[in-house]
Amino acid sequence: VAVEVARASGYTNAGTVEFLVDADFNFYFLEMNTRLQVEHPVTEIVTGLDLVHLQLRIASGEKLPLTQDDVQIRGHAIECRIYAEDPANNFFPSPGKITRLITPAGPGIREDSGVYEGWTVPLDYDPMLSKLIAYAPTREMAIQRMERALGEYSIAGIRSNLKLFRKILEDDDFRAARIDTGYLDRMLKDPNLWKEAALSDEEREAVLAAAALYAVRRSETTSEPVNVAVSNGSKWTQAARIEALQGSLA
Repeated sequence: VAVEVARASGYTNAGTVEFLVDADFNFYFLEMNTRLQVEHPVTEIVTGLDLVHLQLRIASGEKLPLTQDDVQIRGHAIECRIYAEDPANNFFPSPGKITRLITPAGPGIREDSGVYEGWTVPLDYDPMLSKLIAYAPTREMAIQRMERALGEYSIAGIRSNLKLFRKILEDDDFRAARIDTGYLDRMLKDPNLWKEAALSDEEREAVLAAAALYAVRRSETTSEPVNVAVSNGSKWTQAARIEALQGSLA
């Protein structure tokens, strides 16, 4: 059907035809985009094709070097579009300077990004920071890899939707693929969505150790003094420092 849409309109290039599919495999046309979509990396990963390269060859007057029968789908891919926005505040944009950026890597993980630590996210343009893609032989494994990647991802100085993606991947309905067009609206209405479980003593110690290590490494590269310390004095002081460190690492 997608091919027939392109033929009927006389379209010659890479493009995207979108449908919704229900549980009974009825499908409904949404729209056609005469370009590659932001989600094109998931197609590239499961097919092994470089769609941008193919699009440039088509634009140069060449023919596709393959047929539909040559396209083989393997495995499962999930993409998260990382945005400088605040999901807890109606997805309000969050421009500003990225003061710290730690990006994930590892088997099955791909990130398409052009931002860096110290870069200022402008207010004038789309606030997308990167596209994070996880690939695995099965959907469950892809979810697990994406969870690990999101756990490694850290952006400071601005708000982002990283926490929302972590919540979605933890959700039983998402993991069971019980989703529809009203799924996200229902999730955002949950009053417990943004609540975090209290840290154990071991987790608090790990937070302090990570913050101290980060401060030491930063001082080595920027000549800034190290000001992270654990005091044996007032418990109130220790608690305040822990809370401050938790906030800086969130």
